[in-house]
Amino acid sequence: MIRDRASPPAEEGIVANMAIPPEAEALAAIRARDVAADGTFVYGVGTTGVCCRPSCPSRAARPERIRLFPDREAAIAAGFRPCRRCDARPVASEPALVRVLEHLRHHADRPVPLAELAALAGWSPAHLQRRFTRAFGCSPKRWQTAWRERRLREGLRDGGGIAAASAGAGYGSGSRLYEQAAERLGMTPGRYARGGAGETIAWAVTDTAVGHALVAATHRGVCFVALGDDPAGLEADLRAEFPAAALVAMPERNRSAFVAWMDAVTTAAAGRPAGAPALDVRGTPFQLRVWELLRTIPPGETWSYTRLATALGLPRGARAVATACAANRIALLIPCHRVVRGDGTLAGYRWGSRRKAALLAAEA
Repeated sequence: MIRDRASPPAEEGIVANMAIPPEAEALAAIRARDVAADGTFVYGVGTTGVCCRPSCPSRAARPERIRLFPDREAAIAAGFRPCRRCDARPVASEPALVRVLEHLRHHADRPVPLAELAALAGWSPAHLQRRFTRAFGCSPKRWQTAWRERRLREGLRDGGGIAAASAGAGYGSGSRLYEQAAERLGMTPGRYARGGAGETIAWAVTDTAVGHALVAATHRGVCFVALGDDPAGLEADLRAEFPAAALVAMPERNRSAFVAWMDAVTTAAAGRPAGAPALDVRGTPFQLRVWELLRTIPPGETWSYTRLATALGLPRGARAVATACAANRIALLIPCHRVVRGDGTLAGYRWGSRRKAALLAAEA
């Protein structure tokens, strides 16, 4: 529901404002506690009267109770008070890091060398890399890429055309945009602007040692693996995940590649090494870092969320790591089941705790 930005905090709904990301994108950033979204908006919770930054570790509110604002001051002016945990400020309120962020935004049309950013901050390149990664969960290069991607998505959704969206996001030329579109959007800019219409995803269901597995893939690789007891329910999950894509049964012309992908899934479900099949993975820069590290955990070994966060250079980021694990949509091939609580207990699993226990037992 749209509310006037000056309405009291007891009223609920999403505020429309051109300076902030689209509602769906903002809510996704809040759910993922995406540090790359810090500084692009803040949100207020109508039931508590508190405002937070996107990456705030506080428990996420229900979407209908959230209001979006372009900055902390706008939220305070509307009657919200800053959260005691995050103060509704970006992780990096330090002037040197703020200067670096502004420089990255203003020079989105080119890769900015780390040495150039370090000189701006007054630090060595290595020190800047450490401080930036600690504050934002990713390198300056990845942060700039994520920021450009967000600008591109906003421009395409606004309906101003691909050329205008490309220029606004700093791509400089249409050819550069199309060269990077598959990586940044998972599809061409035109398809993204039409809500993903035209993207083709092939899928099939197979039996594994832990129940049915639905395997779905684009021409780039596996994009979705779900586990369950009901094939119809798994298909419904796939359609909910990719509502605008054309979903087709495994085509005969791609049969050999698809069979290899399904074999990898059944092998992993049986607790044996499944190799490294091609994946078409889409997520925030922080999620991608977590998922890449998950693929390095060998079968038979478990890591705690704290260990995973520490390996990423974020020793206090266990909760954000757990959120990224929960957002994984490719079971087994991105083995989030190998992450447990610090005391060794299993914690949650998107496809069921019993299934997680069975997978770990098979790998032991």
